Amino acid sequence: MPSFLLSSTFVPLLLGAVAVNPAWSATSGGGNGAASDGADTGLSGRVARLYADSAAVTRQYDTGRQEAAKQRAIAGRDEKLLTHEHGLIAALHQDLGRVARAQYRQGGGLPYSAQTLLPDSAKELIASQGTLARLDLAVANAVIRSRLTEAGLAAEGAQASARWRALQKRNGELVARKQALEAKLEQARWALQSQANVSAASGACRSAVRLDLPGRKTEHPWVAPVEAYRLSAGFGSGGDHWSHGHTGQDFAVPIGTPVRAVGSGQVVRVKCGGAFGMEVVIRHPGGYCTQYAHLAAVTVDPGDRVRTGQLIAQSGTTGNSTGPHLHFEVRSTPEWGSGIDPVPWLAAHGVRLVRPSATR
Repeated sequence: MPSFLLSSTFVPLLLGAVAVNPAWSATSGGGNGAASDGADTGLSGRVARLYADSAAVTRQYDTGRQEAAKQRAIAGRDEKLLTHEHGLIAALHQDLGRVARAQYRQGGGLPYSAQTLLPDSAKELIASQGTLARLDLAVANAVIRSRLTEAGLAAEGAQASARWRALQKRNGELVARKQALEAKLEQARWALQSQANVSAASGACRSAVRLDLPGRKTEHPWVAPVEAYRLSAGFGSGGDHWSHGHTGQDFAVPIGTPVRAVGSGQVVRVKCGGAFGMEVVIRHPGGYCTQYAHLAAVTVDPGDRVRTGQLIAQSGTTGNSTGPHLHFEVRSTPEWGSGIDPVPWLAAHGVRLVRPSATR
């Protein structure tokens, strides 16, 4: 029997206003070439803010869709239980009718149903008006209990249906909100990429863009360089855009995707121009270096100490690139030509990359 206790704490919270990140500040760093202008700094911050807001709305939509499905299932279950209760109540009413008719025919004696169901010894014990009254009361009480169950199921089902309709409406609003954010983000991404192309063409990087982003805490000493991706060209693969085998692992991601240090270390190179476009190289304890290339913006300067998961850049498509992606290398030195396959190297450090079929 359902208890009719449906938690409603989550739904009002979900139906509240969409929380977005507050206005994030962005200031230029120094010591990395020409001074960064305000347009570039503000544009990087705008891309980062829109990127995070879009991701937040997506998470809210996914949560709301799951909750809507849950409320729809509750309403469907209650509808089935109500049908069962209606049948039970109809049967109890038939029992009451049979008892009443039997009492009438027997002149108030033992009802016919009791005569046919009970042994002779039991018939003799309960063949009195008081016992008949108790039998009638028992059936009547069963009807009342079933009616209460019916009312509870109807109320719970109505509440679940109302919540489902409210969630569906809110999810529609979230879809519209995400579409608007994505349109703004797409414009900001390509504006950022245009400025990055100018830097890559001139070979002079702007100073690091210091984005005041929320920190990403991790208990792991190593992480993937981007959080959502599709693996594309792998280490050693052939292609028209490199003369020998591919020297890294490509992560297909949109322009402006946050790029993070896979482990703690020190920035040893920030460079613009050439085949890699805008790039960052970090040396880690133990001597290995990691390279992040084809970037649209950089948030660190040479000599900076970075921690695992720290934002170091925004992805792009500068240099010898066929489209937006992050080119990631693991090297035994900071220089090109000393690369090793990043996938098993990351796996050996506890980071298993997700294959294309499991990513967006």
